[in-house]
Amino acid sequence: MGFKFDWFMKGMLGAVLLAFLWPEPGAKGGFLQPELLNKLGVALVFFLNGLALSLASMKDGALRWRVHLLVQCSTFLLFPLLGVALLWGSAGWMAAPLQIGFFYLCALPSTVSSSVALTIAARGNVAAAVFNATLSSLIGVLLTPLWMAWVLHQSGGNFAVGPVIVDLLLWVVLPLVLGQFSRPLLKDWASRHKGLLQKVDRITILLLVYTSFADTVKEGVWSRYNPLLLLQTVAGCALLFLLVLALTQWGARLLGMPRGDRIASVFCGSKKTLASGVPMAHLIFGANPAIGLILLPIMIYHPLQLLAGGMLAQRWSSAEAAPS
Repeated sequence: MGFKFDWFMKGMLGAVLLAFLWPEPGAKGGFLQPELLNKLGVALVFFLNGLALSLASMKDGALRWRVHLLVQCSTFLLFPLLGVALLWGSAGWMAAPLQIGFFYLCALPSTVSSSVALTIAARGNVAAAVFNATLSSLIGVLLTPLWMAWVLHQSGGNFAVGPVIVDLLLWVVLPLVLGQFSRPLLKDWASRHKGLLQKVDRITILLLVYTSFADTVKEGVWSRYNPLLLLQTVAGCALLFLLVLALTQWGARLLGMPRGDRIASVFCGSKKTLASGVPMAHLIFGANPAIGLILLPIMIYHPLQLLAGGMLAQRWSSAEAAPS
């Protein structure tokens, strides 16, 4: 499985470019009404996630406690601790919104689709990957905003947890639960139209990317920073990914995992979700004019993890297939 520059990747670049060329419709007060449109988009994304979430498919991987321990600790402890170290180490030379963006990347849950797909391609334990990637998504609804509240409070920022929790319950948890309860009625229909629903989900995310950057452009945020900011982001994402990749592989060997479990642990424990990260950012940072800059690290990390993960999957699959 290699990296593919698919229509969604092209769409992300297109959404960012459009925001720089024509930000007015997606900025606050624009005719797209982003204040309402963004929340409806978030609700739609998580309703579709709930509709696609098969809890029954998780049961086969539920007993792999060492995989759960490594993946969830990597996602919600190791990553955030590295994020804290990055905040400390970059003080004074990295733009504050980019620092927050890097920590937001570190606080996000794992991604479901690519973690499972890469585990399949590498001939790893698919059941363990499904269980842990899904569990991570559910835990992240609570832990991601709590980590952000703590970091923003430590940095002296004004972060009102109460309204964010209410918004998360209303626009994330409720649609997710409604999607799950709709499965008995809509499961067969959703299965037949899986491709269409995935496109709707991805187009909604692209719309959220556009409104994020449109507001940032209209507020003149990008003109305040050095053009080397993009290079800083790429370097920071690459370093973060390599560190976590090395530490999860070491942890899997330390715990004595068999090959299939190690593969699932590495792929689930090193991934971060763009699909949930963009919608959640609108609820956590919706009023922040630098939201586009905050989202930059996850938008760079996403293709990077797919590129590196695809190469690793090919390597591990070939090693397994090779005659002894």
